[in-house]
Amino acid sequence: MKYLHSMVRVRDLDASLRFYGEGLGLHEVRRSDHQAGRFTLIYLAAPESPDAEVELTWNWDADEDYGSARNFGHLAFRVDDIYAVCEHLQSMGITINRPPRDGHMAFVRSPDLISIELLQKGEALPPSEPWSSMPNTGVW
Repeated sequence: MKYLHSMVRVRDLDASLRFYGEGLGLHEVRRSDHQAGRFTLIYLAAPESPDAEVELTWNWDADEDYGSARNFGHLAFRVDDIYAVCEHLQSMGITINRPPRDGHMAFVRSPDLISIELLQKGEALPPSEPWSSMPNTGVW
């Protein structure tokens, strides 16, 4: 058996691509538009694990509410510098729901409310401000 991908439905394709691409550094692997079904599939992957993909499904005409997305669980990514990634996401207007107070783990949410866990590669970084005293915000 081989793991292929996880799929998340997205409401705003541009906002989601900005989050996963510019924010998290995933790159687009392939895309397919399905005119008859009126949806687009976009597959993204992290540079260090190109075989583990995230599939974004965008239904062109959907105005349905996908809910809080908490039932999905979360996606997890290992990052080289958790503080730098969180700072970058914060500069993009992304809320850091669970700051990396321990230099090891943080949670953010995508524009479609998918929880994203960020884990520091290797050993935890030394505690650092503003992260070490930042409270949790919302849910993740």
